Amino acid sequence: MSARPKLVLASGSPRRLALLNQVGLEPDALRPADVDETPKRGELPRVCANRLARAKADAALKSVQLDDDLRGSFILAADTVVAVGRRILPKAELVDEAAQCLRLLSGRNHRVYTAICVVTPKETFRQRLIETRVRFKRLTEEDIQGYIDSGEWRGKAGGYAVQGIAGSFVVKLVGSYSNVVGLPLYESMALLGGEGFPTRAGWLNVG
Repeated sequence: MSARPKLVLASGSPRRLALLNQVGLEPDALRPADVDETPKRGELPRVCANRLARAKADAALKSVQLDDDLRGSFILAADTVVAVGRRILPKAELVDEAAQCLRLLSGRNHRVYTAICVVTPKETFRQRLIETRVRFKRLTEEDIQGYIDSGEWRGKAGGYAVQGIAGSFVVKLVGSYSNVVGLPLYESMALLGGEGFPTRAGWLNVG
């Protein structure tokens, strides 16, 4: 084992990687999990996020166990779900999906749930669920069409990216902003640090 424990991010999301980099962490490897993210029938948003984060962590652990260089690493997995009431919005891939999400979110409150799952070098699992409440302004058809044309929505939960143009739609946000981007930093660092990962090791390299 090296002096510094290794960190594997169980995601291919550039947003999650950028958030980790923001706080001085550079994962030693990315192990995006090929997990079916379709919600189960009647599944509540928080249950769905927890289930998928654990599934991604499990898949990454299986990959890491087969890699001599990474065995014994910390693993960080996450899943973000956008919901209106009990309804889970899709990760929009089609124009119609994105437009439907934006019309549903227009002028009302919604919730963003991110479940994070940390696997320790001893292969114990630690999990937390973070909830942020977001309110959008009332969107005009011009807003919706302009946002669709931007393409920024593609592949994003709920059909929008708060760190981009859609930040101008947000009237109010209660809770963790980084949670809405895709990785709640306070809770992620608290989980990793609580299990012995040196979360401040890269701070001298930031900025």
